Amino acid sequence: MNNTQTSHLDLQATARQVMLAHGFEPDFPPQVAQQLAELKAHPPQLVSSKDVRDLRNLLWSSIDNDTSRDLDQIEVAERLPNGGVKVLVGIADVDAFVPKGSAIDDHAEKETTTVYTGVRNFSMLPEDLSTGATSLLENADKLAVVIEFTVSKDGSVSSSDLYRVVVRNKAQLTYNAVGSWLENGAAPAKVAASADLQAQLRLQDEVAQALKNQRYQNGALNIETSELHPVVLNQQVVDLANQEKNRATDLIEDFMIAANGVVARALEKVSSLRRIVKTPERWDRIVQLAAAHGGKLPAQPDSKALNDFLLTRKAADPDHFADVSLAVIKLIGPGEYVLERPGDPEQGHFGLAVQDYTHSTAPNRRFADVVTQRLIKALLSGQPAPYSDEELDAIAKNCTLKEDAARKVEREMSKRLAAVAMSHRIGEMFDAIVTGVTPKGTFVRVLQPHIEGLLAQGQQGLDVGDKLRVKLTRTDIQHGYIDFARV
Repeated sequence: MNNTQTSHLDLQATARQVMLAHGFEPDFPPQVAQQLAELKAHPPQLVSSKDVRDLRNLLWSSIDNDTSRDLDQIEVAERLPNGGVKVLVGIADVDAFVPKGSAIDDHAEKETTTVYTGVRNFSMLPEDLSTGATSLLENADKLAVVIEFTVSKDGSVSSSDLYRVVVRNKAQLTYNAVGSWLENGAAPAKVAASADLQAQLRLQDEVAQALKNQRYQNGALNIETSELHPVVLNQQVVDLANQEKNRATDLIEDFMIAANGVVARALEKVSSLRRIVKTPERWDRIVQLAAAHGGKLPAQPDSKALNDFLLTRKAADPDHFADVSLAVIKLIGPGEYVLERPGDPEQGHFGLAVQDYTHSTAPNRRFADVVTQRLIKALLSGQPAPYSDEELDAIAKNCTLKEDAARKVEREMSKRLAAVAMSHRIGEMFDAIVTGVTPKGTFVRVLQPHIEGLLAQGQQGLDVGDKLRVKLTRTDIQHGYIDFARV
């Protein structure tokens, strides 16, 4: 198929086929509709009691993608007399709506994750819940679980607490708008209209920077990736936009990492799920990669030394830094979920330089987080653990498996969407960089928009990192192929 036949590919149907091919069940079983009807008739009560605090009066806000409706978390911070800052992260109480062993829960346990294909989201939970009843949408009273922690001036986390609440999101904000404002751009309307909200977000940003600096001192990796998002108009992909990291994405990331650490430490005395990234087995290859870029790493894995190298590379060659980051990510390997029993040796998270880490902050779209939420609630109420070690072990393995499958689905669809978006730009010239030289061919990445393709002509004598001008010669939407020729 060539670029003239773009309209014949039904991207929504293709996404569904790719989901099925990778072991997902994109359609909800009929029992789910029945359970939803019962939930609508008898929703969980928003009761404030000694177990559920009423914190609706606080200036909560959420920051997420421009199009997100499945809002998992909201935040608020308060400066303390001693100079520290108390941070409250409210997490959507999905468990209140989805009992363990129910039809919705069984489906979520199989799927384990929401898959974002660019043209359609395949939601782990029915959207009536994930983008409605359990989403922390603006100006609605919602049940949540608060992860509270105090951050000292140096960015270290001291005291912490977990409890159930009723909350109300006062401002639903977006990464692009808040990030631009924090980096001295114009304030989005909701922020401009409220001096209190401006002060609140500035305080959150200050705390997040302190948390990040503390992590970097401990050896967390400063890795940069560029995500492409399709711009869809009237069901047609018309362009691609780079989702760059900014101060707002960093703010949320830093808060979530801290919150997940708090939860992991709270669950130390019970069996729970942990999110780990093992110390890289291919460290020798990372050492070689650094040497090729003029860096020197120790023979034994050392995340602090690796991060120092990455920071140096970013300063020296920002154009190519995303590619170095990607190579490092691939060599470190993906994260995985594991069962951790009390007394087990901690396996840690190499990329974050933390020993105690779990996933707890996105229960609308990750099943591991729903499980962790149930463990927290059992702990708070003094109830026995809702899962056996065998169940947790099986869940951990399936979550890891499905996360890998989801990455493959998203990558396959991303290639097709890039081919669609570029199909009307045949013959155009682009600045590019060589990202791979393999037996299958030489691959280049265009600098704007960040898309990869095969250098089908003129590849002789090129190596990774070389910069060149290329012309787009062909797109194949069916397979997600994009071909360039050297100019």
